[in-house]
Amino acid sequence: MKEYVITLDSGTTNTRCILWDGSRRIAAKSGASVGVRNTAIDGHNGKLRDAVKGCMEEVLAAAGITFDDVRAVIAAGMITSNVGLVEIPHLIVPVGIDELAAGIVEKDLPEICPLPISFIPGVKNDVNPVDADNFEAMDIMRGEEVESAAIIDHFGTGKRMILALPGSHMKYVLIDEQGRIASCLTSISGEMLNSIFKDTIIADAVDRRFLEADEYDKEWAIRGYDTAKRCGLARACFSARILSQFVTKDHAKLASYVTGAVLQGDVQAILGSSALGGSGDTQMIISGRPPLQQILMDLLQYDGGFAGCEIYTPPEDMPINALGACIVADRREK
Repeated sequence: MKEYVITLDSGTTNTRCILWDGSRRIAAKSGASVGVRNTAIDGHNGKLRDAVKGCMEEVLAAAGITFDDVRAVIAAGMITSNVGLVEIPHLIVPVGIDELAAGIVEKDLPEICPLPISFIPGVKNDVNPVDADNFEAMDIMRGEEVESAAIIDHFGTGKRMILALPGSHMKYVLIDEQGRIASCLTSISGEMLNSIFKDTIIADAVDRRFLEADEYDKEWAIRGYDTAKRCGLARACFSARILSQFVTKDHAKLASYVTGAVLQGDVQAILGSSALGGSGDTQMIISGRPPLQQILMDLLQYDGGFAGCEIYTPPEDMPINALGACIVADRREK
């Protein structure tokens, strides 16, 4: 009996492959430092194809099985973009798990895999046509739709939620009462934090690294938030250098301060962007890893009016995007 499933996810710089057994347990994992960035640089997806093929062969070998034992190969994320393996058009909101399952596109890529690969499409806001007046209402996602599916499956339907999905690109996803993605919003605050912490004059003050969970200081994060709200992000960030020169050398306090300053823009966007349409009376579900989860929760409760915040922690050692891809694929088979 073919009980195994392979999930594939390629981001900007990495490709991840997971082999799942029939009980939805991870049987093997593999990865490669190759992503859609390589396609953009090279002008072709040869490296990505080789990486995907190699990762699948590695997980099969680790489990001691072959493709004859695999029921399905499922791909989601930037692997479905124009710089991925196959470009699959976005679905237009509202989109739930059923719509994602119905939108799966199967493609035969025999040079990579003897089985057809099932590509889960990304999702975009319903803005058409996009012009210079309404562009801020438009947003897109590839990969976060399956993360959203895993959280929707966990919490169920019947209530309006905003899902916060921290990463290099911070995604905020509005879920309607029917458990469908109603809209989404993206910021690059994760990338901004990485750049500020490593490539600016502030790097020394924050020890050139992000916070560990036990280093987070709520008081200093709120201080950074308030400074950015009052004086703007650029001034708030430079003020970390002032603080390090005259007030404290504590890297954790200063890193908390800068993180709060950068995330102030995300809270402002959640409340004010025409892309999302959420409000403080909507339940906020925060995914991701500590301490970013807690920082977001503290700031949203402090100034966003989101009293109903809850942290979602996926099952241990189980990537939420791969779990969501399995959930979508299972829905298709029912």
